[in-house]
Amino acid sequence: MTDHNHNHNHNHDHDHDRTVKPMVDEITDFEVLEIALRELCIEKGIFTAEEHRRFTEFAEQIGPSPAARLVARAWLDPNFKRLALTEPMTASKEVGVDWLEPTGFGTPSDFTAFQILEDTPTVHHVIVCALCSCYPRPILGNSPEWYRTPNYRRRLVRWPRQVLAEFGLYLTDDVEVRVQDSNQKHRFMVMPVRPEGTDGWTEDQLTEIVTRDCLIGVALPKPGVTTNVITDTRAAVHPAGD
Repeated sequence: MTDHNHNHNHNHDHDHDRTVKPMVDEITDFEVLEIALRELCIEKGIFTAEEHRRFTEFAEQIGPSPAARLVARAWLDPNFKRLALTEPMTASKEVGVDWLEPTGFGTPSDFTAFQILEDTPTVHHVIVCALCSCYPRPILGNSPEWYRTPNYRRRLVRWPRQVLAEFGLYLTDDVEVRVQDSNQKHRFMVMPVRPEGTDGWTEDQLTEIVTRDCLIGVALPKPGVTTNVITDTRAAVHPAGD
């Protein structure tokens, strides 16, 4: 009996660690719903606990690197660029992303029509999901927290230049801003214009400057600005441990 209780408590602690974020005392309504729905699906045989674990690990390791490489390759290869704009699912496979993985039929919310929006010197695209937070996760990974906020979703559609300016992106009046609203059936990513100062760069070098924010459309790629940039930080006045 003692062993049983010990195991029960251990499992309870393990579940608690997995479902409640650090420093959060109470579990949210959404987390309760997710646990209940997941356990019900497993009980009904819709998927197994092992399949759920595999998919969760798959989803957590997705990032925007393949999309960045897709853009860099398109900048260098006109034929690949044509493929990316006309058959984006096929182009995705060329950079290692199969939208049907890992289940063989895609994820319920992600396997939809996918389109790559090409920027020009006079047209700038930015993506949003005004109703919820639809996002091309198979190729961009999980959406940033700000993308899911009502503040971004509602305001970008009404005041796109102001919101882009808040991201530090100031566009001249001769550039048209097109806000592309994702929905239940369509996902989008942006192919920005190749920046000046990158002549002779390799695909790897170009890939580094195509950040996630560039692919959403709230930033433009710039030489020297990469996803790995280390910003200057000020030392803490009262560092921990003093």
